[in-house]
Amino acid sequence: MRFSVLGAGGWGTAVARLLTNAGHETILWARRADRARAIRDDRENETYLPGVGLPIPPLRVQNDLAEALETDAVFLAVPSFAVETLLHAIAEVGPDPLTIINLAKGLDRATARTISEVVTDVLPRSTTFALSGPSHAEEVGRDIPTAVVLAGFDLVRGEELQRAIATPRFRVYLSGDIRGVELCGAVKNVIAVASGISDGLGYGDNSRGALITRGLAELARFGNTLGICDATFFGLAGLGDLVATCTSAHSRNRYVGSRLGAGESLDSILASMNGVAEGIYATEIVRRMAKDRGIDMPITEAVGQLLEGKVDPLQLVDQIMTRAPKREDN
Repeated sequence: MRFSVLGAGGWGTAVARLLTNAGHETILWARRADRARAIRDDRENETYLPGVGLPIPPLRVQNDLAEALETDAVFLAVPSFAVETLLHAIAEVGPDPLTIINLAKGLDRATARTISEVVTDVLPRSTTFALSGPSHAEEVGRDIPTAVVLAGFDLVRGEELQRAIATPRFRVYLSGDIRGVELCGAVKNVIAVASGISDGLGYGDNSRGALITRGLAELARFGNTLGICDATFFGLAGLGDLVATCTSAHSRNRYVGSRLGAGESLDSILASMNGVAEGIYATEIVRRMAKDRGIDMPITEAVGQLLEGKVDPLQLVDQIMTRAPKREDN
């Protein structure tokens, strides 16, 4: 098959490498011409995926969007806040309809739409999927065994993509719960920020284990209210990604949280980062959705208050740990 990956960050680069090595004709599109040229010349994305060699050629790296859209399927590998702008650019120069696979683990900040819902609004004739799960670019780029879930409504087309994307080191499961998969991807990032704050305070495995477990409870309450399938929030996009994002040294959300826990300001942390920590933006959205629906999400609420400067890291932990006693099954 022919694939295009739009967005030359770490995850987009890793996916483009994966597809090329699986034998597919693949284009990696970079927004900036100088970025595309540097990746071609170096045969490596030194900024976002250093140390991982790229198969150039046959992988093509360029910044001509119209040419990149002459493909069987398009992967969106840009941050959630950049998706709608890119989709409008696609609508101007691309064919209609397209098969689009979202890689972003976030929500539309203004409307709380999932990325697949944004795609449907801008490109209503397109077939949309989401690819999610515990899948750090640094490990996929080095062929470390990984399992993910591909979710969409058109499961016949999904099976074709599932077979095409999968490799002996990259296992792909199929799901019809695309909204659930995308919502899980957003919520788990919020919990990962909290886990990082705990790490930054110098707390240990007990604290992290408690946050992951109670974070899963928040995810389940959120999911039950919004109609997410149980298999989704206990599957790769939910529990699997939650554990990986809360514990991994590769996790940008945990990394931001750890620096917040150590006392640094959010502005200085974000100014020093190359990549995007989606959990910082998702916290505001998920917190608002929970309040509107009366969902009890104390970890999300505490992280939101910290990001607003209303509590410090120690107060955040105290706020979570000193809540009124309750039954675990509530």
